[in-house]
Amino acid sequence: MVNPLSTLPIINTTRRNHALEHATMHVLAARYPGVKMAGMSGPAGFVLYADLPTEIITDGVLEAQKRLANGEAELAIHTNCGTNLVVSSLLAGSVAFMTLMASSGKRKPNLFNYLLAAAAAIPVYIASRPLGPRVQRLLTTDPCRGNRQVRLVESRRTPHGFVHYITIGL
Repeated sequence: MVNPLSTLPIINTTRRNHALEHATMHVLAARYPGVKMAGMSGPAGFVLYADLPTEIITDGVLEAQKRLANGEAELAIHTNCGTNLVVSSLLAGSVAFMTLMASSGKRKPNLFNYLLAAAAAIPVYIASRPLGPRVQRLLTTDPCRGNRQVRLVESRRTPHGFVHYITIGL
C-alpha cells in the first residue's frame, strides 16, 4: 500500500530529508561517540548542529545517503527524534487533561486533582514511548531517497560549535 504522504511533494521531500538527517546522525555518532548533535529538516535539506568540521559532516552525509540507498532503512529512525517526545507528550497530556476534568467536575481543580492527573499521565507517557519510532516510520521519515542527492554542505562557526546546512536536490 502506498503511503498517502508520498503524493504530497513538500511533505515527501521533507520526510526523505528527515530520514537522511537521522542516518547522518547515526553514522557520525558511531564514528565520534559523545558528540552532541541536533538537526532540523525541511523540503530543501536539513540543518545539523554538531561541533565537527565540514569535511567530517560531508563524509557522514554521503555515507548515510549510500547506506540508505543500499537498504539500511533502520538508519532513518532515531531514538532522540522530536517525534518521539511529541507523541508521548500529546498522549500523556491528553490523559492528564481528561483526568483533571473528570476528577474536578464543575468545580475548580485542587491539588488532589492535579496529582491524580499527573499520576495518570506518567504511566501513559512511559507506555507510549514505543509509538514514537512507529510514527517516525509511518509519518515523519521515508528512507527511500528516490533521485534526490546531496548537493551542498555549508558550515558556519558559532560560539557554540558549527551549524551545517545540507542542501538536497534532484
